Amino acid sequence: MSNTPATAAASSSKSKAAGTSQPQEKRKTLFQKELQHMMYGFGDEQNPLPETVALVEDIVVEYVTDLTHKAQEIGSKRGRLLVDDFLYLIRKDLPKLNRCRELLAMQEELKQARKAFDVDEKELVD
Repeated sequence: MSNTPATAAASSSKSKAAGTSQPQEKRKTLFQKELQHMMYGFGDEQNPLPETVALVEDIVVEYVTDLTHKAQEIGSKRGRLLVDDFLYLIRKDLPKLNRCRELLAMQEELKQARKAFDVDEKELVD
């Protein structure tokens, strides 16, 4: 494929539409493996097309980036970013909100379990 001005403009507009500033070929992949497994879990083939995975990754990265920017705007009024800013943004999407609350509760349980394990381990050493 030649790198004509029309081709460069087309690839530039595609990368802008995908929410990235780098061409797709040179962009670092972040979640390829995880997305392949998730896509398979939701009914796709075990080895989906790389183009499909790249497109889904672009959509995910754009969504997370957009959500983070919106949360920063909310948090800037207070001077810091909190988890509650994200929960506020997804408050109308009940399945997402419930899953986030579930994961946050699980994170707190794990933190408490690690703390209890560390205390027990220190007592054994003393």
